[in-house]
Amino acid sequence: MPPCRRTPRWTFALVSAGGVVMTLDVTVVNVALSDIARDLDAGFGRVQWTVSAYSLAFGALLLTAGALSDRVGRRTVFASGMALFTLASAGCGLAPDAGTLIGARAAQGLGGALVFAPTLALLAAAYEGVRRQRAIAAFAAIASAAGALGPVAGGLFVQTLGWRWIFLVNVPIGILVVAGALARMPESAAPRESRRRLDPLGAALGVGTLLALHYPLVTGPEAGWTAPRVLGSAALGVVLAGALVASQRGGDGLIDMALLRIRAFSGAAVLGFLARMSSLGVLAFTTLWLQSAHALSALEVGLYLLPLTGSLLVTGLFVARLQKAFAPAQLVAAGFALQGLGLLALAAAAGTDAGPVATAGGLVLLGAGGAVIFPPLMGVAVSAVPAERAGMASGLTNACYPLGTAAGVAVFGALFSARLEAGLRSGLRSGSGPDGLLPPRAAVETGRFELLEPALRPLARSAFSGAFTAVCLASALVCLLGVLAARTLRAGAQGLGPAEHRRSSSVRPPGSGAAATPGTGHPPAR
Repeated sequence: MPPCRRTPRWTFALVSAGGVVMTLDVTVVNVALSDIARDLDAGFGRVQWTVSAYSLAFGALLLTAGALSDRVGRRTVFASGMALFTLASAGCGLAPDAGTLIGARAAQGLGGALVFAPTLALLAAAYEGVRRQRAIAAFAAIASAAGALGPVAGGLFVQTLGWRWIFLVNVPIGILVVAGALARMPESAAPRESRRRLDPLGAALGVGTLLALHYPLVTGPEAGWTAPRVLGSAALGVVLAGALVASQRGGDGLIDMALLRIRAFSGAAVLGFLARMSSLGVLAFTTLWLQSAHALSALEVGLYLLPLTGSLLVTGLFVARLQKAFAPAQLVAAGFALQGLGLLALAAAAGTDAGPVATAGGLVLLGAGGAVIFPPLMGVAVSAVPAERAGMASGLTNACYPLGTAAGVAVFGALFSARLEAGLRSGLRSGSGPDGLLPPRAAVETGRFELLEPALRPLARSAFSGAFTAVCLASALVCLLGVLAARTLRAGAQGLGPAEHRRSSSVRPPGSGAAATPGTGHPPAR
């Protein structure tokens, strides 16, 4: 195919389409769990693994997929992942029982990791300078908006076509993306002379480490933090992490350890973890609060979240311009500040039973903050490293995102449960509950107040609002930490220093390939 037809716009469109379906699948399933449990005659706890299986598989493979894309080709890994995701989506939609569905969801997660890991590297190879900033900003806004629209899309499909269509709709989209990638997306990979050796041990340790660390975050809130499987998995994760670091000291394995010594890059990874923790980690509790406080259906909750989605999209249109005027550290700090203010507004709305205007204002600030945070972080993550390590950098950075989401759900979930229990018992001691009767915990936690005795509902609503307020305040503290940590980005995209260059085997020999774009470490766009 003539090179002129393989334009950067095709790469952006295909990467964005892949990002949309991957992000939607993180949140879209939540609103369908009850219907899935009823249709497949499975317990609600088991069906929740349709969410956990995807998250575990997705998070575990990101690191390996990013490094693999540098070696075998980023388009190849992207297209392969999209093909696997599409096949697994068909398996989910046609699953005859819960076990099959959980297995297909795990396969979806593996495909999703292969798709997401090289995305930033593909965009960095297709664009340069300001155009790269615009592309990354637009991609971040589109992916974030897709995540926020998940409850809307899920509720719409469940109420009109049935839960199976939240998976089957991915099939035609996936086929088109795979075909488009093979026909219109140029291949990019590390130069042959700087490609790292295959590292099966490192890959196995990388997958095992992320899986072992992710598992307790997913299962801890339900199984209990002192459960043997939770503590055992956490301990195994620490051991495997140590073994992974030891195995990579040779300098040419799965991970270029010199990348972690770049302050701006490691800072971007940590800040991405915090940003996901304070945004998607709170989204599930926000959804429950909207359902309980306003008695909304799944579809109505999705519509109620439109201020969040709309502010993400609108603010995302201006982020590229903001990046021209402000440094990444300033934008990220401002984004965390906006998110913190939004969380404080939601806490005030829950605590005072404020109307929809106050709630919408908090959601707008949350969305605007997220739109401002992620594009600079993504830009720094791929600009602070050599071009031949862009896939590895993309995989390392993206690996922090699902861990941040899982950590947020786990930590805030534990806080929510503790505050809910304390609020219920405090209400009983003060005489708010009739006859000292404690409301059923399961009904209160999920905001299903219609299942309670009418006399217990005021107590349950008060305890629920207090627990949600505590979650918002804790997440606001995470945002404050993000504001303070944003200073790590002040070094900017300076790339590897002389010492790191000597320690890394990834330096391109003089005269090998195109000159790098000044200040970015990436070759000019093809």
